[in-house]
Amino acid sequence: MKKVLIAAMLFSGYFAMAQGPNLEKDYSAVEGKVIDWRRDIHQNPELGNREFKTAEKIAKHLKSLGIEVQTGVAHTGVVGLLKGDLPGKVVALRADIDALPVIERNDLPYKSTVTSEFLGQKVGVMHACGHDTHTAILMGVAEVLSKNKDKIKGTVKFIFQPSEEGPPPGEEGGALMMVKEGVMENPKVDAIFGLHINSQTPVGVIRYKAGGIMAAAQSFTIKVKGKQSHGSQPWSGVDPILISAKIIDGLQTIISRETELTNEAAVITVGKINSGVRFNIIPESAEMIGTIRTLDYDMKDKLNKRMIEMVETIAKAYGGSATCEIKEATDITFNDHDLTAQMLPTMQRTAGAENVQLQNAVTGAEDFSYYQKEAPGIFFFLGGMTPGNTESFPHHTPDFLIDDSGMQLGLRTLTEMTLDYLNSK
Repeated sequence: MKKVLIAAMLFSGYFAMAQGPNLEKDYSAVEGKVIDWRRDIHQNPELGNREFKTAEKIAKHLKSLGIEVQTGVAHTGVVGLLKGDLPGKVVALRADIDALPVIERNDLPYKSTVTSEFLGQKVGVMHACGHDTHTAILMGVAEVLSKNKDKIKGTVKFIFQPSEEGPPPGEEGGALMMVKEGVMENPKVDAIFGLHINSQTPVGVIRYKAGGIMAAAQSFTIKVKGKQSHGSQPWSGVDPILISAKIIDGLQTIISRETELTNEAAVITVGKINSGVRFNIIPESAEMIGTIRTLDYDMKDKLNKRMIEMVETIAKAYGGSATCEIKEATDITFNDHDLTAQMLPTMQRTAGAENVQLQNAVTGAEDFSYYQKEAPGIFFFLGGMTPGNTESFPHHTPDFLIDDSGMQLGLRTLTEMTLDYLNSK
C-alpha cells in the first residue's frame, strides 16, 4: 500500500509539472490590458533611440508591480528585475520597443498618424513589425509573474530594448549597446527567451528551430577604381562599371557554386551601385553596397574570405583595382539545442503539440543574437494572422496587420517557459 501511495504521489507531481502552473485567472485578468497597451503603443509609435514615452509607460507599469526598475539603458531601454521567493537561476525575457519610418495605410481605430524626422526627412511612424505586441506581451508577463512570486525559484529580468531596427546613423543602440552596458550581468543571466509575432503565421501557432533560426547580417562596400576616358574610346581607359558588373556576377557564383546550400541558406545582395556623371564619360570609379546573410559560422567566414579575394582578383583581371570592406550588423540568431529541447514540451503544452511547428531558417536578421552570445537562448515565432485569412501583408509594409488575439498565446508561453526553466534542476 505504501508503494502505491508513493507511486501515486510521484505521478501526481509529474502530472502537475506536465500541466504547468494554474494561472488561468491571472491570464484572463491581464488579457484585456495587454490588448489596450498594445493599441496605445501602436497609436503612439516612436523611432529607435527616441522611444521616450514608450519607455515611460513601461517603467511606470513595472514600478506599479513592485519590480525593481532601471531606465535609460542604451538610451531609452528599460530593465526590470523580479526576485522570486526562493533562490535559483536567472532568466531574461526580451521585447523590442521601436517603430519604423512607415506611413500606416490600415483603417484602424488605433491607427498611427504620428510623423517624425528620419535621415533629414519628414516620415510617418508605424509599428510595422509587431514590436508593439512584443512590448505589451512582456508587460503582461511581468504582471502575471509579479503576482506569483511564490512560484518563482530564482530571478526574472525583463529587457525592454530600443532600436532593434538599428540606431540612427552616428549613434549606438539596440541589443549590442544593452549588452555593452551590462544588461546580461548583475545578476548574470543563465538563459534568455524572446519571441517575434508574425503576420503570415496563423494565430495559435508557434514556429521554432534549434540552431540558426535567423541569419547573421553583414553590410559590404566595394570600391572599384578604373581609369577615366571618353565614352567613345573605351580602349584608352579602364571601365569601373564593366568591372562592377563582372564582380556582381562573380559574387553570385560564390553562392551558386561554392556554398554548400544543403547545410544552410546564404545570400549576397548588391543593393546599390553608384558611378559616373554623364552618358559619354567612362568614369574613374564605382561604388557598390549590399548585404550578406548567413546561418552558419563556418560558411560566414568562408564566404567573407572568398568575397574579398574575388573582388580584388576580378578587378585586377580587367586592369583596375578594388577593395571590399565588410561590416557586422547582427550575428546569427542561434537557438541553443539543449535549451530548445528542454523547453519544447512547455511550448507544446501552451499551444497544443499540433500547433508547435518546426520551421526552416529565415534570412532576415535579429539583434536578439547578441544576447545569445552571452547566454543560451531561444527565439521563436508567434502567429498573428487571423485564422482563415486569405491575404496577409509582410512586415515593414504600410498594410502590416496583427490580430490582437494572437498575443494571449505569447503571454502564456513566455510566462510558463520562465517558470518551467527556473523550477527545473
